[in-house]
Amino acid sequence: MRSIRPKTIAATLALLLLAAGCGSDGEDAAATVQGFPKTLVLGAVPAENSTDLRAGYDPLIKLLEKETGAKVELSQATDYAGVVEGMIAGKVDLAFLGPFAYVIATANGAKIQPLGAVIPAKGQPAGYRSYGLTKAGNSTVNSLADFKGRSVCFVDPGSTSGFLYPSAGLIEAGVITSSREKDLTAGLKPVYAGGHDASALAVKNGGCEAGFAMQSMVDTTLPGKGELKAEDLKKVWTSETIAGSLFVGRQDLGADQISRLTSLLTEKANADYLKGQGMCDGDCLLTDEDAWGVVAAKDADYAGVRQVCAVTKSDKCKS
Repeated sequence: MRSIRPKTIAATLALLLLAAGCGSDGEDAAATVQGFPKTLVLGAVPAENSTDLRAGYDPLIKLLEKETGAKVELSQATDYAGVVEGMIAGKVDLAFLGPFAYVIATANGAKIQPLGAVIPAKGQPAGYRSYGLTKAGNSTVNSLADFKGRSVCFVDPGSTSGFLYPSAGLIEAGVITSSREKDLTAGLKPVYAGGHDASALAVKNGGCEAGFAMQSMVDTTLPGKGELKAEDLKKVWTSETIAGSLFVGRQDLGADQISRLTSLLTEKANADYLKGQGMCDGDCLLTDEDAWGVVAAKDADYAGVRQVCAVTKSDKCKS
């Protein structure tokens, strides 16, 4: 598991400590009038390799700072390992996690509480899907079974739609027996692209014969940037609906603060409210998943992700 390897833990946690100024411990933890630490560290991982997260998080940061009285520092990690380890170490106060990263965090001792899951549009439920892809015109790949022995792009070993659910699909198709590295490499040639954009584009450009990426990256984000056309890729697999990516908070912020953050995110962290308050312009989409807003979420919502963990026999899901 990349998030449990000592060298990776040390490197990613060191970056978080530097970026976050050692989090909200010590003198920096003096409370605001609203009862929050004077500095709140928000950890996140970009869905795209080249993304500067600040633009997607600016409206949310403005909202949090106004409502909590705290200075919110965005800590951009290179992968989910950094955010998970930062939360376990108490150096990250709030985080935006994919469902798999949330399950990994709770399995490895992070005392965190769901604050809300993102939704793509007003009135829609939380959740999204993963796509199995190959280059358009590739007549030799028509299902996941055809991924066997080929170079296959995944996003990151801690990615839900870019690794966990695809692994379950590959097991069902008889390509691999588990998501453990030795079993993965026995069935195909894995390539970790590092971002959903990089995975999809590698398939388009021939860097991988097949690959996986989240639905919104293929259908909306990359086409919106002019980097991908509908006719560039062929979709050969679609996952079941995956529980939505979510915001979490460290439980030791306090029960009252967690409750207030939950209410704040689910009631005000949406495009309509933020535009009305002048905190953003245009589409006003949140995070780099282009979310409209946030709805209530609870730990039980991620039971399906834990079941997929069991199916894939992933070491990442174990404490």
